[in-house]
Amino acid sequence: MLNEATRQFIREHRSDDVQHLALQFKPAPDSEIDLAAALTQIAGRQTIAHKIPSWYEQEEIVYPIRLSLEQCSSETTARYKASLVSGNSLTDLTGGFGVDTAFMAPQFTQAHYVERQAELTAIARNNFAVLGLNHIQTHNTDGIEFLKTMPPVDCLYLDPARRSATGKKTVRIEDAEPDILAVQDLLLAKAENVLIKLSPLLDIHAALKVLKNVKQIHIVSVDNECKELLFLLRGDFSGEPAIICVNIHKQGVQSDTFTWSEEKNATVSCTSDLKEYLYEPNASLLKSGCYKSIGLRYAVDKLHPDSHLYTSSRYLPNFPGRIFQVETVSLFNKKELKVLLNDIRRANITVRNFPLTVEQLRKRLKIQEGGEIYLFATTLANGCHVLLKTKKTGYFF
Repeated sequence: MLNEATRQFIREHRSDDVQHLALQFKPAPDSEIDLAAALTQIAGRQTIAHKIPSWYEQEEIVYPIRLSLEQCSSETTARYKASLVSGNSLTDLTGGFGVDTAFMAPQFTQAHYVERQAELTAIARNNFAVLGLNHIQTHNTDGIEFLKTMPPVDCLYLDPARRSATGKKTVRIEDAEPDILAVQDLLLAKAENVLIKLSPLLDIHAALKVLKNVKQIHIVSVDNECKELLFLLRGDFSGEPAIICVNIHKQGVQSDTFTWSEEKNATVSCTSDLKEYLYEPNASLLKSGCYKSIGLRYAVDKLHPDSHLYTSSRYLPNFPGRIFQVETVSLFNKKELKVLLNDIRRANITVRNFPLTVEQLRKRLKIQEGGEIYLFATTLANGCHVLLKTKKTGYFF
């Protein structure tokens, strides 16, 4: 797809600033270098260095335009999806750049990649060959039209586009393209398992009102940032879905599974008495809304029904979140704050169930971002607004 002169240019400038190259480099009239294509490839390769590291050293990999790279899954989340499904046959109805297809396909004997954009299809076909994924068949056609005539498979995968006609990001299932709700009966008829990737900002309760036969909901975070919501549907499933909260980090993968009924029936103590340690659940747990279940499972007290911070006199190194040692508890009044903030010029501030935002609080306290001190502004069970001075301890999940 690229001539040798262009490839050589890419090799020589692989680490250069793309904007600088575009402005400064002028190919000779008889040059065979396709500068526009070369710049796209250099930018793409730099983008995936951390996003898809195992592809970085593959010089034959071809990259699409920036938007397609921004929308594609990371290697970390693609590998996680691959751990969820396996069987004889897989069809990805929304192929895109092909990252998810590439990492999921080795779990299946045969795989089909479907994409209506011809350029992306050509890129994916090239890359699958480079990666040795010769059992993937590529199809340049509309995914829903392909769905109507395809034979049944073990697994269908969809990652609907979440942008409006004007390019604005969307969240609701109804605003995604293709319209999953219009074809979900057909999806369930065509596959034993249907795995759907949706916006991490989506309201899970709202999604369950419109999606059928949801067996599992995977809330996937990477380094404590919520990245994906995955809904696994099975036509033969009619029970209560499992809510699987996953945080992937350098030390490994931490996972907790809950159900709505477990959360509804759970009871947890709320306290105004700060103990030695403070616990903040990871992003996936906070997204799940299973706040009572967290307290019950890990035997920690909640500071307030709406604060979603917990405390314990025991150090719990396996708690799925950030762990801090409490040094000082101050009421939010001038006298106590003056003592607390006497020597603090820089601190990391978190707000949980508090009447001020981080920006407002930072301005009022005249404290810059950063440093080794962590301040939490929150509300206790007795309704008091407090500022907690803490230091991190143990692992940060």
